Amino acid sequence: MEKNIIIMNHPLIKHKITLLRKVETGTNEFRRLVEEIAMLMAYEALRDLPTQNVEIQTPIEKCLSPEISGKKLAVVPILRAGLGMVNGILSLVPSARVGHIGLYRDEVTHEPHEYYCKLPQPVGEREIIVLDPMLATGGSAVAAIDFIKQHGGKSIKFMCIIAAPEGLKKLSSAHPDIKIYCGNLDRELNKDAYICPGLGDAGDRIFGTK
Repeated sequence: MEKNIIIMNHPLIKHKITLLRKVETGTNEFRRLVEEIAMLMAYEALRDLPTQNVEIQTPIEKCLSPEISGKKLAVVPILRAGLGMVNGILSLVPSARVGHIGLYRDEVTHEPHEYYCKLPQPVGEREIIVLDPMLATGGSAVAAIDFIKQHGGKSIKFMCIIAAPEGLKKLSSAHPDIKIYCGNLDRELNKDAYICPGLGDAGDRIFGTK
């Protein structure tokens, strides 16, 4: 495994992913689980945020205590499924800015096409976490990070709940400078580019659409 790839092994994350996979898990529970998993993963992904000591007054006395310093955080979901992960991260870092990248996948070639990109500025001075529940072929993730870099983004991480080996390899090879956080590495892609065993279409299950 490449050193820039982090596969989560926390039992709570694994347990919640199992619940996500179940075909009988309804929209409301699925949406809640995606948020909870994103929050648990973000706790690990944000472990290296820089801190600085500031002087504060407690009810007892003054003291030096650490607070987050340095670059501001930006969360960038890949539309539309990535939206399901945003609130989980904002529950940890409410001050984070949120950008959006809209991509659609050609049903024949499976290649991604951009239709929307709006990023918090100045994007080059922010820590950026790109969100997509599923890393399948890797095409959308590679394209999204390409767009962010073209707009000046430098410090980037990618977070997904489930990845296929093909997508993980493609993203890691295309952008070896970013860290990739993955809730679970699944077996393979099928002929329709769906992750197996996977959990189906994450966007449809989050938003209750077909």
